[in-house]
Amino acid sequence: MYKRMKLGNLILTLLLICNSVQAQNSNNLKIWDNKPAKDWMTQAYPIGNGKLGAMIFGGTDQEHIQFNESSLWTGDEQETGAYQAFGEIFIDFDQKEAGKTTLYKRTLNLNDAIHQISYQYNGQEFTREYFSSHPDQVMIFNYASKSKNAYSVTIRLKDAHASKTKNATDGLIIEGVLPNGLKYASTLRLKQNGGTLKIDKDSEGNSQIHLTKANGFTLFLSASTDYINQRARQWKGEDPSQVVNRNLKTALAKSYAVLKNSHIKDYQSLFNRFALQIGNNTPKDDVPTVQQIINYKKNTDNQLETTLFQYGRYLLISSSRKGGLPANLQGIWNNSNNPPWRSDYHSNINIQMNYWLAEPTNLAESNVPYLDYINSMREVKKENTQKEYPGVRGWTVRTENNIFGGESFSWNTPGSAWYAQALWDHYSFNQDKGYLKSFAYPILKELSEFWDDHLKRRSDGVIVAPDGWSPEHGPKEDGVSYDQQIVYDLFTNYIEAADSLKIDTDYRNHIASLRDKLLKPKIGKWGQLQEWEDDKDDPNDKHRHASHLFALHPGRQISINKTPELAEAAKVSLTARGDESTGWSMAWKMNFWARLHDGNHAYQILKNFITLVGGDGIDYNDGGGIYENLLCAHPPFQIDGNFGYTAGVTEMLVQSQEGLIDLLPALPDAWKSYGEVRGLKARGNITVDLKWKDGVITDYKLTSPLVRQIQLKVNGTLKTVTVKKS
Repeated sequence: MYKRMKLGNLILTLLLICNSVQAQNSNNLKIWDNKPAKDWMTQAYPIGNGKLGAMIFGGTDQEHIQFNESSLWTGDEQETGAYQAFGEIFIDFDQKEAGKTTLYKRTLNLNDAIHQISYQYNGQEFTREYFSSHPDQVMIFNYASKSKNAYSVTIRLKDAHASKTKNATDGLIIEGVLPNGLKYASTLRLKQNGGTLKIDKDSEGNSQIHLTKANGFTLFLSASTDYINQRARQWKGEDPSQVVNRNLKTALAKSYAVLKNSHIKDYQSLFNRFALQIGNNTPKDDVPTVQQIINYKKNTDNQLETTLFQYGRYLLISSSRKGGLPANLQGIWNNSNNPPWRSDYHSNINIQMNYWLAEPTNLAESNVPYLDYINSMREVKKENTQKEYPGVRGWTVRTENNIFGGESFSWNTPGSAWYAQALWDHYSFNQDKGYLKSFAYPILKELSEFWDDHLKRRSDGVIVAPDGWSPEHGPKEDGVSYDQQIVYDLFTNYIEAADSLKIDTDYRNHIASLRDKLLKPKIGKWGQLQEWEDDKDDPNDKHRHASHLFALHPGRQISINKTPELAEAAKVSLTARGDESTGWSMAWKMNFWARLHDGNHAYQILKNFITLVGGDGIDYNDGGGIYENLLCAHPPFQIDGNFGYTAGVTEMLVQSQEGLIDLLPALPDAWKSYGEVRGLKARGNITVDLKWKDGVITDYKLTSPLVRQIQLKVNGTLKTVTVKKS
């Protein structure tokens, strides 16, 4: 269905939409700097293909590439362990005369996921292109020059677990076994254009490559472990050396152009589904990204806001691809074997927030690793849950979790029920009944069974979750709002799933009866939404977690349309919590305020989020913000803030959680002049394109695989419209 809000030619309108979005994509979506990175966390740029990730420093005397593989974990089914660094590549250049390097630029292009470095040294031009290919499962680092004999380098491959580097034909190998028995392997292979190659050993017995007077060269890196997300196979898959050798053999048989084009085609098949433009800002090619962030405090920059939005999509595509593991606390990028919070899967918001953007920004495939992860953990979690809660059906989780089902820290009993929201939302957005019946419904039911058994029935008929906790503070007691609201959400999702499939009527009705008796959200003495059953909330509590507002977002129990008094109480609580916090917390608050249809307040937090933290000459602080490379500061670095920011912007643009599609429900004054969106997904498997000017929607287009009638709110008017088949 296409709705023309003003007179004009439809074809011309579509062309204008297409052309303006294409102009934005081709010119603006990049981050760059005019100097190499010195610091891994704040300045290096990330690349990834869902499994293999790297942080690039871009030095001219020495290139430093730190890399990861998503399944390199310590721990087991009992102990969480930690996500591990894999290794490093060092390339030492025979270019060490101070002052001879000029015109330096390193750029991460979000449109094609290629990292480029260019500079001149002693009058010679040097260029590099790096990317992590999903189709070929290798990372590729290409070095070129217009001059002959330009490169004389020493190349080293270092294992983060101190295994010796061995030599291969035109390459280097590291292999090892972690204390938990997990095998890992990585091989770096080289294709040279001219020059001579020699492999020898350094003083510590590690093999290294010497390449002399080459015109150029290309490095191919593959890394793997023997992990597989199947407990029935004891989490053990194919030998990693075989995987690595197969990937490299296939990639090395192809030309660089073919590999690059295949990578771009694959990446853009996901990234190009969604486009956003706000205002008519021109590209700021003359201002490095770090300076754009600094300038933002004086003059807000819609283009930087948009780039940060698309950066979230770039990071999700780069760290979460179908067939792999979900993004952890740091995506797939980690340079420590003892990272903060284990770089784990935190179940009390963090892994959930990682995926809020997936469906609405048209990246359903990137959501699949999270869903597969939930499914793969079930049997281990059932055993662990039985030990803690004897006699219950179903399962739940602790706060910290790994890739084998192991866990640690406090029990987060609503955590698995929160996982269930992702299972339901994937169906809600895509309407795939086969997926719902065979995959999601059995998990939704067993999680409902856990709460059926675990809930406490009081003599007055009220049902409460026992011994709850409001993360990550407060007393443990019955009826905590966080627990109550998430259980309500689980039961609602289960009921709707059973209705959609027309099955299990008796149990569906039983769960509906339980839901109706759950302790409901309460309004306290200072007008707040209570965090605990007793009215004891502290109006001066500034804790980063606002878990008692789950029902507002990402839940759907509270809304300004259906429960205005509760929405107002949520607003009082949110105001008391304050706007400034850690990065992910500010991102969540953007989503809260968007659900309250207060675009200006959501935008104020968005502006707070775009605050430079760390870097050269900039004080490191304990608040949220972003680094020079746009990664979110928790501190130290936590990727859920980037993902939550992107999700918050989508909530400002379109909402669909209440059984209708609401266009621009929280548009801030700063964005009213002009904007357009293409490819945003709403629940019901509906794709939304829209344009606005002076705060008024001027054009919109809704498409769906099936013809259907929906409720649509546009420019404040609710109407019934027919969506035509796309």
